[in-house]
Amino acid sequence: MKTDYQIVTRSPMPGRVRTAILAACLASLAASLPVYAERVKDLASVQGVRNNQLAGYGLVVGLDNSGDQTTQTPFTSQSMLNMLAQMGVNLPLDQVRSIQLKNVAAVMVTATHPPFARPGQTIDVTVSSIGNAKSLRGGTLLMTPLKGADGETYAVAQGSVLVPGAGASAPGARPQVNHLSAGRIPDGAMVEREVPTALGAGPYVIYELHAADFDMASRMVRAINQTMGNGVAQALDSRQIRVTAPEPPNARVAFMGRLENIEIAPVKSSPKVVMNPRTGSVVMNQLVTIEACAISHGNLSVIISGNDLADAPQTPARLVADGINLLNLRAGVNLADVVKALNSLGANPQDLLAILQAMKAAGALKAELEII
Repeated sequence: MKTDYQIVTRSPMPGRVRTAILAACLASLAASLPVYAERVKDLASVQGVRNNQLAGYGLVVGLDNSGDQTTQTPFTSQSMLNMLAQMGVNLPLDQVRSIQLKNVAAVMVTATHPPFARPGQTIDVTVSSIGNAKSLRGGTLLMTPLKGADGETYAVAQGSVLVPGAGASAPGARPQVNHLSAGRIPDGAMVEREVPTALGAGPYVIYELHAADFDMASRMVRAINQTMGNGVAQALDSRQIRVTAPEPPNARVAFMGRLENIEIAPVKSSPKVVMNPRTGSVVMNQLVTIEACAISHGNLSVIISGNDLADAPQTPARLVADGINLLNLRAGVNLADVVKALNSLGANPQDLLAILQAMKAAGALKAELEII
């Protein structure tokens, strides 16, 4: 059986058509990429709507001989005797002096009073030993008033203390997992008094940015006005934004609920290095770079140059220790590579902190340096 094949030739696609198709493909690809944006509620908070700190002094009882050594912490015995006296239990003076309470620990109780909390609501509390108790595991916190900065009682805490650690002891050894002298009581305090919280004054609500930024303030004002209406928002400075809101409570809550979910294009982050001298931690973002410089710290030396070297044309920067060339880096390298190189030389965290501070002072570290 004979089959005839026919070859069909087509003219090449015109250049304009190919360009149009390529542009359409790129547009569809860009549309499919995720667009990251932040909401107003993630960037700012309402002025006056805030948490309040509470603290109180109390006793934890029911410990398994792991409480305070009352000979060294007399306030524990005194607190226990005062509590017993209020309950009608009075001990002779000679017994008071010799009392030993190994299953009682004096503690500080802390909590956060959230905004709009009403009497009867419960909040979590943290219980921390202030004496020499070995462990609070298995203890029960007795009724403890929690007071604010004004000295008024806003909540009362009581309940079983949850300690996420464990420990054991034997002659010459004492293994321990996590911390035993602090714990939490979920929903351990009941609010007894509310903190007045004004949701704006008059026709205005003030939003405060978490970090002062003129660019972000301008972007937020523009986004709010585009969504809620022209002239609704006005920037007072780089942190405060005044928003005109309806005064009836129900309408104001609905208005602010809609406003808080408005999305704002994020501002490009700036180079930043965060250091913690207590722990030796160094955290940086990807925008950090290094300019040409030379540093000597103890037996460590760092040389970063913008000129090519004959022996290393692609890596014009070097690190040396005791005069020995150990590693080459190129000028303008990011800080992560410099820190890695210093670690390879055996630099301890304090060496890193000192070198980075010196580089910032010399203008070689192109980043904001924050010490926490």
